[in-house]
Amino acid sequence: MDDDAARDFDAFYRATVERVVHLVYATTGDLTLAQDSTQEAYARAWRDWPTVSGAQDPLAWVRTVARRLAVSQWRRGKAQDRAYTRHGAARHTPGPSPDRVAVLEALSRLGAPTREALALHYLADLGVEQIAAETDTPVGTVKARLHRGRAQLAALLRPDDDHLEDPGPRDLHGKETRHGR
Repeated sequence: MDDDAARDFDAFYRATVERVVHLVYATTGDLTLAQDSTQEAYARAWRDWPTVSGAQDPLAWVRTVARRLAVSQWRRGKAQDRAYTRHGAARHTPGPSPDRVAVLEALSRLGAPTREALALHYLADLGVEQIAAETDTPVGTVKARLHRGRAQLAALLRPDDDHLEDPGPRDLHGKETRHGR
């Protein structure tokens, strides 16, 4: 596309995009869908600008494409809802189990580097050397973080931890932070 055509498209886009978003939003009631459909319609208009700009009403072309895209997306959503209903999928996803909540709470109390090492090791199933390479950390440091993290998690998850002292908030490096100093 030459510079003049690009300038023409840019001027067309700036002058009309808000009207198209408003139109699609008014017909769907979903602003995100309206924005996405409008953006896709303008992307298609850009791709075919020599043809679209030669049409009797380029704005009508974009509006039609945007509305059709929105309707198609809406229909896909409705079809998806019907499929879920037909196949017995639950409409409501149950919340996390108490154990999961406890583990996530305990993990949030660890320092970021320790939490990252534990997540990479146990959730991403990476070895110590892989974690070291991905985090640009010495292997010995990764091993220490895993060891320290397991011990901290064990203490935090112990059911009779009334006798344990709360380790308190930690900074990004796992060091205790003191508020008010």
